[in-house]
Amino acid sequence: MNEALELVVMTGDHETHGTIVDRAQRAEELGYSRVSMGEATGWTIVPTLSLIADRTDEIGISNDVFSPYGRSPAVLAQTTLTLNDLSDGRYRLGLGPSSPALTEQWHGTSFDRPLRRLRETLELVRAICTDGAARYEGEIFDLDGLSYDRELPESPPRIDLATLGPKATELTGRFADGWVPQLFSTAGLEERLEDVERGLELGGRDSSDVHVSPILRCIASEDREQARAKARSMIAFLIGAYGPYYGNSVASQGYEDVVEDVRSAWADGDTAGMAAALPDDVLDEFAAAGTPDEVRSRVRRYTAVDGVDAVRVGFVGGMTDDEKETTMTALADLL
Repeated sequence: MNEALELVVMTGDHETHGTIVDRAQRAEELGYSRVSMGEATGWTIVPTLSLIADRTDEIGISNDVFSPYGRSPAVLAQTTLTLNDLSDGRYRLGLGPSSPALTEQWHGTSFDRPLRRLRETLELVRAICTDGAARYEGEIFDLDGLSYDRELPESPPRIDLATLGPKATELTGRFADGWVPQLFSTAGLEERLEDVERGLELGGRDSSDVHVSPILRCIASEDREQARAKARSMIAFLIGAYGPYYGNSVASQGYEDVVEDVRSAWADGDTAGMAAALPDDVLDEFAAAGTPDEVRSRVRRYTAVDGVDAVRVGFVGGMTDDEKETTMTALADLL
């Protein structure tokens, strides 16, 4: 059983970059192997990752995840190489196919051929990080361009993909260095890992070539019911309101009726009804919420899945600093 743990920091919970750095330092102190954070329409997280790289010594650093529509492959490669230098090789780039809402309503571009764009972005970023040259012939990117003008690392930084569906996850196994899925039950995760394996076979690669670190939303508290209420609201929001893909993924794992009920409540503007539509047993399939012992037990289910290299511990909305500390320290007992 593998019990490596990584930590996702919710930047929206923080009013300063300094407290995010504090959280990363605490994760390093407790033995977490990596810290990551997302970027959507709030702060750009590159400066924060730079601060963490400067003020930590050993913990890995990642982002969850950059959109291939929001930055050009060249900018992504520059960012990757810069953070790799700042962290002495501890940085892994996270990419994902993004979503129509973020692409069209924030970045102002068409959400066109997301998987093809994701693949070509990954390959072009890797090419620049490996050889320095922005040279690529593809269906979306076709250039024989300039070259990176600083020294390249001996080994190119790793690139992880956050994917959900079978084709996207097959692409991950074929081309990426890591897979960071979210909102999977253990059974759903095991099934989707078969798509990773198929991609590995297509790419002539070995399972050790892809680092698998599923995100699991966690909250540990002696106030069990409050912890579960917060987790229930968060998971219901991800299923019903956060774009179509999480809900579609959960439905494909055998919970079509639950997803339909949650989405119906969201359509009515009934956030309390969204949470109420998520039964206890389904909550426990997709989150670890309750007492410290319960949370440790549920995390162990994921660490026991064959093919999982680490569990990426994510918080839920509305957690207090005390609840975050309790959750982090409770799970550190597994390390």
